[in-house]
Amino acid sequence: MRPHVDQRQAQVLALVRARGSVRVADLARELGVSPVTLRRDIEAMAARGEIHRMHGVISRVESARPGGAAAERGSAPVAGSTAASMAGPAGGRVGAAAAEGLVVGMVVPTTEYYYADVVRGAREVVEAHGARLTVGLTRYLPGEDRTQADRLLSTGADGLLLTPNWDAGSPGPGEGAWTAELPVPTVLVERWAPPGHPAAALDRVASDHAHGAATAVQHLVDRGHRRIALASRATPTTPRLRAGYEAAVAALGLEPAPPWPAAGPGPLSDADLFARTLDYLCEAVTAGGVSAALVHSDTDAIMLIPRLQARGVRVPEDLAVITYDDEVAGLADVPLSAVAPAKREVGARAAGLLLDRLTAPGGATGDGEGPRQHVELLPRLTIRS
Repeated sequence: MRPHVDQRQAQVLALVRARGSVRVADLARELGVSPVTLRRDIEAMAARGEIHRMHGVISRVESARPGGAAAERGSAPVAGSTAASMAGPAGGRVGAAAAEGLVVGMVVPTTEYYYADVVRGAREVVEAHGARLTVGLTRYLPGEDRTQADRLLSTGADGLLLTPNWDAGSPGPGEGAWTAELPVPTVLVERWAPPGHPAAALDRVASDHAHGAATAVQHLVDRGHRRIALASRATPTTPRLRAGYEAAVAALGLEPAPPWPAAGPGPLSDADLFARTLDYLCEAVTAGGVSAALVHSDTDAIMLIPRLQARGVRVPEDLAVITYDDEVAGLADVPLSAVAPAKREVGARAAGLLLDRLTAPGGATGDGEGPRQHVELLPRLTIRS
């Protein structure tokens, strides 16, 4: 395979020298190779100082630069060349000039509800530094996260902010290894990988949902509740919520809530899942001694409360409720206390970390300065009477 690689890179170099500059997407079509394959060639050639790369365009190295050909061989890609005097990833202080012209690709399930603020935070940071954010949506469809990532790379993304479709928020066995093989710097957003998984070596920024759940339990205990339930349908957030909830119940010596009823055969519809949650809470209050609950999400809580009251469970007299997400909790007819993940800040921190990687020496190849980072932001509890 190596002779083919050398031949292809020689073609790239000849075309760039002849034309001065060329778009990566156009070059991939002309050579008949995939954009991902070509980007690997370009990264290797840029690292050797044979070409310059920035914003989806590669250009030739001019021999008239100070130091002649020796300087060219030691030159870094343009995106990282001005970053040497700036703070590295740990400082989070990338300069606008260093990031100007970069393209950041962001793959998220949706730009509605929870992720609207995540995307907004990322966009504000990216645009403040003269870069551009492009977004790919997956709608939680299987395999669509990889499709969208490849699409963004083919259109010139210099780095990726990635929220893969992992049902439990982290990859299952044999799942998601491709995220660690991407040819550009990548930051996981609101996702995490267990130790030993290839994606565990990626930078990531996420909300500490376990801490958020424990904070809600602690507040309810402070208000005198001793048996507290967690009501959450299965989402990527649920496993972390349950881990924090169970840890807090154990640490505070609380009486455990009644267990959830065993799931029947086959998948349940959304209506069935909602009915199951309603039945569980009614039974937990009337027969199980539960006096408070953490409900994920706000919309479920707002829909549950009138149905609970119709079945004789008064809120908050019989059941105190704290919701998780805080998207619309304050808009309920009786405003609800809620735990709010720092969604906007998650997007901003992730974007800043990625720009730091891209503008540090070696950033274009994903080898920017400093150790990889796993950042967890603590959610905030808002009390509403």
